[in-house]
Amino acid sequence: MGMTIIEKILTKAGGVPVKPGDLATVKVDVACLFDNNFMASVWRDVLHVEDPSKVVVVIDHRAPAAHVGSAHAHATARTFVEKFGIEHFHDIGYDQGICHVLMAEHGYARPGGVLLCSDSHTCSAGALNCAARGVGSPDMFYAVCKGETWFRVGETIRYELTGQLPHYAFMKDVFFKIAGEYGGHVSQNVEFGGPALGTLPIDARRTMATMGAELSAEFATFEPDDILFDYVKERTNVPFEPQIPDPDADYLDKREINLSEIRPLVALPDSVVNNSANVQDVAGTRLDQCFVGSCANGTFDDLSSVAQVLAGRRVARGTRFIITPGSQSIYRRALKAGIIEILMDAGAVVTNSTCGACGGGHMGIVGAGDTVITASTRNFKGRMGDPTAKIYMGSSATVAASAVEGAIADPTPYLS
Repeated sequence: MGMTIIEKILTKAGGVPVKPGDLATVKVDVACLFDNNFMASVWRDVLHVEDPSKVVVVIDHRAPAAHVGSAHAHATARTFVEKFGIEHFHDIGYDQGICHVLMAEHGYARPGGVLLCSDSHTCSAGALNCAARGVGSPDMFYAVCKGETWFRVGETIRYELTGQLPHYAFMKDVFFKIAGEYGGHVSQNVEFGGPALGTLPIDARRTMATMGAELSAEFATFEPDDILFDYVKERTNVPFEPQIPDPDADYLDKREINLSEIRPLVALPDSVVNNSANVQDVAGTRLDQCFVGSCANGTFDDLSSVAQVLAGRRVARGTRFIITPGSQSIYRRALKAGIIEILMDAGAVVTNSTCGACGGGHMGIVGAGDTVITASTRNFKGRMGDPTAKIYMGSSATVAASAVEGAIADPTPYLS
């Protein structure tokens, strides 16, 4: 039998053919360290870096520093960067952003490559036909020092995308469809392709790949196409070798998702797996806070959809609406397009790019008993702050419509 995308990437990176059940030792093309790696409770003094050109350091989770501990971590990161001459360093400032967003924006994630980071949403780079996975800090330090890592090769589920998304539905809704209908994908890989791929911009693909972590997938990868090649070539001159599945690739299962049938969905509080509902089923639920941001939904396209909903309208009295772009580059682009003005005139608060409220680190921590709807990555108890808060999840457009009404709302009437 032939190989899936992830099997072909790992075979190329390790030099040995792999199949499900194997342990694959592979060369790492990019190792990304972020500020959590440099926290005093985690950091171990690195004595050697195999290849500084393959290391990226990003300050993103609490940027600017949210407390003394994060300030110390940032200082440790700067010392590390200086000591080993790390050129790819994204400190607080012009090139600031969430690490997974920067992996795409700066061409660090390349088709056919292997990318490592200790944040679970590293699978975001799978949208760029990359084998990207989050690992623990000890494995990260090993990869930085030795230039390699290992994976257990899992079986792959193929999602064939057909049709075209309606104007009122988004890839976040597609994710809720998959998570609600098929549940968890523990120790499995997910692969996306099909005739609808050409209708999906890179931002949409990144949303889906990022949310692969919430399925507990090992890897989430997309087939490459001309849209991807143009995107990557605009950002890097480094050669890359995209991988496509063999015609006779062996999948655990093949499933078709007709995008034309997708409707606005939400994830109910405390879980995203087997916990989806039509937005109409919970419409009218009173909200204290709405949030749009994170590595999954802080894209320019997300901000654009929010602006379409908010234009000429105001955030409901008694509801907070916090918006966090995924990078300062996205922020600047939205500013030039007039989007930021629309968001702020409506009463939303736009923060600098950071992980912020998504992980309950800062920039919008929720309080006891709050009810929230978020276009971010997770909604388990305590994720965004107090464990008594109820966290619903929706697309950015659903969150924006809900902010206008002060209660969970269907975005369809707001989108032309």
